[in-house]
Amino acid sequence: MLYVALMKIIEGKNNEALAKRLQWQIPEGMNVVAQYWLGTPDPNVIIIFETDSKASMMQFQGDWNDYFAITIVPAITAEEGMEMAKGMMG
Repeated sequence: MLYVALMKIIEGKNNEALAKRLQWQIPEGMNVVAQYWLGTPDPNVIIIFETDSKASMMQFQGDWNDYFAITIVPAITAEEGMEMAKGMMG
């Protein structure tokens, strides 16, 4: 399943988060599709990932909870959304 993690840096943790990112390993069972570190106050980081493993998602959150407030939401691609819309319309 596809998810988007919206991450807001905890005040004063920016340098620590950057240092952690240099060493961080993606949890097993999690496929990162895209990752963006933004120049906005909220969110600061967006990570788009695929997983069917709740354990890998929990590990991801545990890895970053000290540095970011994290919201994870399920997502679909534009193509999947268009197919769903076609089904609803006709």
